[in-house]
This record gives sequence, structure tokens and C-alpha cells, in this order.
Amino acid sequence: MTITIAASGDAAQAVETVVPQLVSDLVASGITAQNPTLWGPDAEDESAKRLGWTEAVVVSTPLLDEIDSLRDELAAKGVDHVVLAGMGGSSLAPEVITRTYGVELTVLDATEPGQVLTALADRLERTVLVVSSKSGSTVETASQRKTFEKAFTDAGIDPVERIVVVTDPGSPLDGQAREAGYRVFNADPNIGGRYSALSAFGLVPSGLAGADIRELLAEADAVTVELAQDRADNPGLVLGAVLAGTSPLRDKIAIVADGTHIVGFPDWAEQLIAESTGKQGRGLLPVVIGTSAPEITAGLHDVQVVRLVANADETREVAPGEVEISGSLGGQIMVWEYAVAVAGRLLEINPFDQPDVESAKVATRALLDDRPEPTPPAFTSEGVEVREVGGVETGDTLESAVAALLSHLSDDGYVSIQAYVDRVANPQLDEIRDLLAARTQRPVTFGWGPRFLHSTGQYHKGGPANGVFLQITQVPETDLEIPDSPFTFGQLVQAQAAGDAKVLAEHGRPVLTLTVTDVAAALPVITAALR
Repeated sequence: MTITIAASGDAAQAVETVVPQLVSDLVASGITAQNPTLWGPDAEDESAKRLGWTEAVVVSTPLLDEIDSLRDELAAKGVDHVVLAGMGGSSLAPEVITRTYGVELTVLDATEPGQVLTALADRLERTVLVVSSKSGSTVETASQRKTFEKAFTDAGIDPVERIVVVTDPGSPLDGQAREAGYRVFNADPNIGGRYSALSAFGLVPSGLAGADIRELLAEADAVTVELAQDRADNPGLVLGAVLAGTSPLRDKIAIVADGTHIVGFPDWAEQLIAESTGKQGRGLLPVVIGTSAPEITAGLHDVQVVRLVANADETREVAPGEVEISGSLGGQIMVWEYAVAVAGRLLEINPFDQPDVESAKVATRALLDDRPEPTPPAFTSEGVEVREVGGVETGDTLESAVAALLSHLSDDGYVSIQAYVDRVANPQLDEIRDLLAARTQRPVTFGWGPRFLHSTGQYHKGGPANGVFLQITQVPETDLEIPDSPFTFGQLVQAQAAGDAKVLAEHGRPVLTLTVTDVAAALPVITAALR
């Protein structure tokens, strides 16, 4: 299936005016040749070691037989349930791959204790845990690994037979895992996490879960020659121009799945775009929306709607100002990776670093070390504790607190909802996104914490300073110890939320935090305040 892109309005104009220059500058062939100078001298060092994804198909093909063999080996032992411990691109790519292929994968990219306990209680005797981390130092993944090691041991199961590690060669985790006797798959160290979909990070958990990763790589391979050519119809150049070449720049990219066979792709694209482009006060804000989202009909001057459809048609009229794109999953992954790299060049930023991700981690570690008492709420209303940082005057009702937060919203701003709750138990919470979008007539993002910290968290701190932030946190009914750690999962997720709020406030972003114990019971109260 080829990649087809149809554009209208400002997007079509961007393609017409920007792509010829990209062709003239040999950008496509330069990316394929891994030319690190394409993003300027400041980005050259990082770019020189982050372009391995352009040859991911060739590098990853030798892994296929090894993955197949391990899957058969596990199945012969009755092990057919795959749990993935990973954050950011390490989990979002396998999630979209397995969902598209219709196979089961339990993605554990959470520190909320209820969600971790649910994963532990689900078919442990038939479970293999895939631990995915470039370094192994990611606190979420390390905590999950230690917890499953203990659970396997307590159940009389040798963890060596049930834990598979994906990491960079020579990383601390690589050494630890090999010393412990775990099965290790090494990924290409010249691929950053968000570009790792077609590397071992995307393929090992997806393949063990039963996805057809051979077909996936074949789909990606089918577009690589086209993406390498400096031509006006190169889909990577076309989509890059759509994302970052509009004039004036439509810097809110509303991504909607509308009839495509690919399941969950906007969530993967969200982290690719946000972490790659949100820096130096510039960037593109991806907004994952549904087909009836308020952003589509609001006619917002700074929103570019991109629809993932079953069959885009360049000869058919596209809705005014919108873009349609269709193609295979493997092909789309490659095209979007090229396009975001192109967008970084157009925005004059380095698309391969993530300078502001570490700040939230540092704040989290400080709170875990000091373990201060939680800041008292400004007030409590119907079981909802209300706190603010960054200059929000809450008033004394939930309605006044929400209104105070939204009073900081500018004509070119956005609202970010950040839910540090058990997303498995409370999937309906994301319905509040449309409520706020309808009320504000501005783009609204929704992120589950802490997973968004490894993706859109970069944009929120490093991109344009025009976001307002609504945190929803949960007091766990049952906490869970982390083996060999001085803190629990409940304390970890609390520190992650508080640490991120602190860093956002230090960057001049207003934050309103609503803390609840029973999410389902509090939802009607929160919903009423948001309408």
C-alpha cells in the first residue's frame, strides 16, 4: 500500500512553496545518508548519533528469526501473555503495532499502584515481561522490573525464564541483565527512543505478542526508496511541509483517525512530534482528537487538521484546510519519522534532543529524597482537593478554580489535561477533553501520567509558553511497595505529578491540580465544573 497525501488550503500552499526548496537542498537524500549538518551546527553532535532509524529495516531484519524462535520457545512452555514495561516510544510503538494487528499486549507504562497491581494479577503464570529501556535508568521501568522479579520469585517462577530485556549495547541495564542471565536483545544505539518503532524496541514485544513484524518491516521497506529521493512527490517532504511549512504557521496539529485500519496511530505520532519539536520556545503541538471533536468545526486559525483515512485521494476535494493521509502502518511510521525530521529543519530546531524531559525527573527525584508533606489544598469540594501553582487564584469553588485557570488561556494558547490516575480502570476520564475544547474553543490535549512526561512533556516545557495545565491526581486506595526502594509506587506517582507541576510553574505555566480518591465518583463533579 503506497502512502498518499491529499492537502487543501494553507497546507496545500505549504506543499507548493516549501517542498521545492527542500528538494533543492537535497534534504531527503541527506536524511537517508545520515547527514548531521541538516539541522545546523548546534544540532550536529546529537544528529550524528541519532539517524540510525533511516536504516532500521536493514538493521532489524536479522532480529526476526530470533524473535520468532523465542516466541515459539515460550509458547511451548505455556507462556503466551506479554507484558511490556517501557515508557515513551518504547511502549507507544508496540501499542499501535499490536493493536493494529489485533494481538494482545499489556502495556505497563504507569506508576499508579492500582494499574501495576492489575498487571501483576493477570495470568502471572503465563506471563513474560519485556523490559524496554535504552539505559535502564528510567525509574518507572526499573521499578516495574523489580516488582515483577519479586512476583515471579514469590510464585515459584524463575525470573530468568520470564524476563526479556531490550536495551542499548553496553548500557547499565545491558550489563545487569546479562549478569542476571536474562535474554537480551540489543537495539541500535544510534536510534532515539521516539524513532525506535522499527528497531528492537518496537519489534521484540510486538513480535512476542504475535504481530506480523515481517509484514511491518516489508511495508516500511516499500517506501524507503521513495523517501530517499529528492522529488516533489516524496511523502516525507510533503508531510513535513504540511506540519511545519504553513504561513502563518498552524502550530497545533490535530490528528484524527477517520476510517484507517491503523489503531492508535495518533498517540504514537503525538510523542514523535511533541518531543522532537517542542524546544527553544518553538514547536508543533500534536492534539489527538476524535472525528466529532470541537477543534474540527471551530475554524481555529492555528490548527492544522490531519486525518488518517483508509484511502486518501489527491484528485478528490479535501475538506477546506485539511490534510488526508493513507497507507500501511510500516509505511506511515517511516513517512512520519522523515516528516518530523524535516519539520525540525523548517522550524530551525534539533529534532533529536529532549532537553526539558530531564527537568521533571530531577524534580521527582528531589521530592522522593526529601519526602515533604503534601501541600495543603486551597479547599476541598465534594471529595475533590484543589491546589494551584503558577499564579492561579482558585477562589472557593471548583467552578471558580477552573475559571481562574482558563482566564490565563490566550487566543493562541491551549489546555493540557494531565491525568495521573489508573487509566485501565478509568478510561472514561478522557471524555472531559471534548468538554474543555467546546468550552474554550481552543485545542485541548489529554495525557495519562506519567507516560506523557516522556513525550508531550518536552513540548509543555520547551515549546511556546501558551499552555494552561489541569492536573488530575489520584490517592491510591491500595499502595504497592517497590522492592529494594525507599519509596512506594503511590509515593512515586505523587512525586512525579508534584515535580512536573513545580517545573511547569517555574517555566511560567499555570497549573491547577485536582486530587481525588475515587475517580469514578468524582468524575460527575469535575465534569460539571468543566462545562
